[in-house]
Amino acid sequence: MRLIDQKALRQLKRNKLAIIGIVFIISLFIIALFAPYIAPHDPYQTDFFNTLQGPSREYLLGTDDLGRDVLSRLIYGARISLTIGFISVAIGLIVGVPVGAISGFYGGKIDIITQRFVDIMMAFPGMLLAIIIVAVMGVGLVNAMIAVGIVSIPTYIRLVRGSVLSIKNKEFVQAAKAIGVRESVIIFKHILPHCLAPIIVQSSLQIGVAILWAAGLGFLGLGAQAPTPEWGAILSQGRGYIRTAHHVTTFPGIAIMLTVLGFNLLGDGLRDALDPKMRN
Repeated sequence: MRLIDQKALRQLKRNKLAIIGIVFIISLFIIALFAPYIAPHDPYQTDFFNTLQGPSREYLLGTDDLGRDVLSRLIYGARISLTIGFISVAIGLIVGVPVGAISGFYGGKIDIITQRFVDIMMAFPGMLLAIIIVAVMGVGLVNAMIAVGIVSIPTYIRLVRGSVLSIKNKEFVQAAKAIGVRESVIIFKHILPHCLAPIIVQSSLQIGVAILWAAGLGFLGLGAQAPTPEWGAILSQGRGYIRTAHHVTTFPGIAIMLTVLGFNLLGDGLRDALDPKMRN
């Protein structure tokens, strides 16, 4: 089964906002991939004679309190933020998709237990739950990624469960059951492929959310630790100088905002293209 047919692809191409999001995300990937060649300075190199300098010809986005080039740290930070986004979403997918599929397909006690567990997790605000997980596991970038990934699991469980419930009584599924196809094959070969469109749309949106939450953890000092150039950590390091050197926090904030916006535009475009009800 083709995930994106020609009609959906044409719909995506006509969505100018989605194209803007795609172009920005591709550009961000290129910047992250070639960071050592693009960054004008070493992101860890200090220069105590040029601390908290505003944007200039030598330092295009200025320097921080240790004289490090803000632009170079943002460029290297793109690597970290994208890695956080994709690994966190991967954790949510690996756990949430099969659990949601099994819950929706079998129903009964399995579904009740699973959904009550999801209800408990979703009763906490996402950021608060991530903070609790990091507090238990310990401070650090890896634990922050795991925490954000765990927080996204209930979303995938609910999404996949709902899709499976709407598909499992279709004729092709009943026919597969009638000829004796194993239930695991029915779930993962016949049902889940029809759930890929909403999963992909949710994943594209979730990457932006994961980057935002990870930046929040970094800002609170629970994620990446100094001197790692993670966008949230850069924001946290510059908040004490927001009145005298606002560029230290302004540019990382803009980077976070544009990245999340780019993934949101992509997600909205994929939703419009892949959902027949949303097509013009």
